[in-house]
Amino acid sequence: MTALEKSPVLIDQLARMELFNNIDHTHLAWLVEHSDYHLYPSGSYLFEPGQEVDYMTIIMQGRFRVRLRGEGGMREVGTTEAGSLTGLLPFSRMTHTQAQAFVLEDCYLLQLHKSKFVDMVNESYELTQCLVAQMSNRIREFSNMRFQNEKLMALGRLSAGLAHELNNPAAAMVRSADELYRKIHKSPEQFKRVISIDITPDQTDEINAVLFDKIEAGQQKYSLMDRQDAFDEVLDWLDDRDVEMADDFADTFVDFGITTDDLEHIGKIINPTDLSAILGWIESTLSLEKQVEDIRQSADRISELVTSVKSYSHMDRGTGMEPTQLEKGIRSTLMMLKHEIKDRQIEVVYDFPASAPDIHGYPGELNQIWTNLFINAMDAMSPGGKLSITIECTKAFVQVAVADTGHGIPDDIASKIFEPFFTTKEIGQGSGMGLDIVKRIVDRHQANIRVNSSDKGTTFTLSFPVFDQK
Repeated sequence: MTALEKSPVLIDQLARMELFNNIDHTHLAWLVEHSDYHLYPSGSYLFEPGQEVDYMTIIMQGRFRVRLRGEGGMREVGTTEAGSLTGLLPFSRMTHTQAQAFVLEDCYLLQLHKSKFVDMVNESYELTQCLVAQMSNRIREFSNMRFQNEKLMALGRLSAGLAHELNNPAAAMVRSADELYRKIHKSPEQFKRVISIDITPDQTDEINAVLFDKIEAGQQKYSLMDRQDAFDEVLDWLDDRDVEMADDFADTFVDFGITTDDLEHIGKIINPTDLSAILGWIESTLSLEKQVEDIRQSADRISELVTSVKSYSHMDRGTGMEPTQLEKGIRSTLMMLKHEIKDRQIEVVYDFPASAPDIHGYPGELNQIWTNLFINAMDAMSPGGKLSITIECTKAFVQVAVADTGHGIPDDIASKIFEPFFTTKEIGQGSGMGLDIVKRIVDRHQANIRVNSSDKGTTFTLSFPVFDQK
């Protein structure tokens, strides 16, 4: 930074700026007289995050790039050029910067120290009014930007979890399809062996009865130890009879609950020399059944996730208020957060009535409430915590309580949690807009929200008026 001499030309420069085009030259002359004139060369930093703010700054010439710290590092906000205003403004409560400004072209700045603000108010009401209006515009623009940023951060967390949740069934489908392809290509060989054996229709019916019984029962569930015991028993039986591919057969047979008793029964129906061929055909049929079922379950899981995304985003709905079931939005939000819930080992407990009246609301905005509350609750808890969601109904209200088992909210900050930009998280971990967004949406729905917190956890209780169809 270099201090420069001021000249009357600066007054004309200010007068040509849209910001000051209605301000009398005498007031602009006062502003120039009581300000410092500085040069910040290209490649330097005008300010850094956390730096104390003492000056109102007018960019007379040059431009700089503004970056804001967020999750994942610094994020570019935009470029500020000549004719713009930055820094501290009269009546502003700003104390420290939250952003970083990197000078792209030499910046010539007129800077008024905050100690001159009182004199400015006494000297020029018009100038002060102009600057206060700029502060209001800046707050509105910055709030809108942070509001959108908060939504994008939440969407990023949801997208990461959703991608992981979609990847699992998609990968399972690919594996099952590959295995199905392999099994189908082995079918001609299996068919050749089966039609070569000497078997009567009655024997075929008996074997089919065993097979269809196992298919109808479906795949069995075991503990790890029980499955290994069953596998070893079946494998020993097959090895004792020199059955080919005994390992693969035993794996499939155990999945469908075929025991050594079942195998003994099959062995008594047919000739011993035909045992491998018959068991191969049974294993192939059961294996195909297993692959088809796995593909179906994976497809159902993907369909369930897509349905949850549509429900969460309301992508096929209008944007106006409509009769809304709160439970549907809560369930779809939990589904969207399922991966993060599982990753943090959070236990989710909910108590919903059999039926609840509709409220009149914006479904997409309501889902933002649940997203912010659930994420905040998880952030407040250690792994293994419990998230409880309860819906209770009266004639006039639908009440939703979201409770966590976290560390609670200290009494000295409890009154500030709904303020914009207030956060207890580390820099870059939160914007401080989450609960502000919640409060705005709650107010927009003519609802109310209250907080009860202790060192055993925090509960947010929201009360929405029941939709009146009259």
